[in-house]
Amino acid sequence: MIARLVATALATALAAWLIPGITLTGSSDTDKIFTLIGVAIIIGLVNVFVKPVVTLVSGCLVLLTLGLFLLVINALMLLLSSWIAGKLSLGFHVDGFLAALLGSIVISVVSGVLYAVLNRGGDRDRLDR
Repeated sequence: MIARLVATALATALAAWLIPGITLTGSSDTDKIFTLIGVAIIIGLVNVFVKPVVTLVSGCLVLLTLGLFLLVINALMLLLSSWIAGKLSLGFHVDGFLAALLGSIVISVVSGVLYAVLNRGGDRDRLDR
């Protein structure tokens, strides 16, 4: 779980650095790190509780578009995470759908790769038992 949190936080930092429209603010580097951890927790909770419901409700659209609508759902989940972060006074904001779409792609790909690297061997140990 810690590896997934770290991977999501690092991927979010990269998305904020690469994508215009995604801003991460803080008075110091420590504030930014805590903001990234908070945003990673929010993204994780949104993906656990909200995303499955939205995906289930929009199942026909997902099937009709051969899964491409999942990109839209991911962008909406990032916008929701940004809104929640704003309500919690965290220095993270996503301006608009296009930034959310590009940011969600970056976060998904980078966090997946980072999680695979950080969790190297973790799943294999459980399978060997």
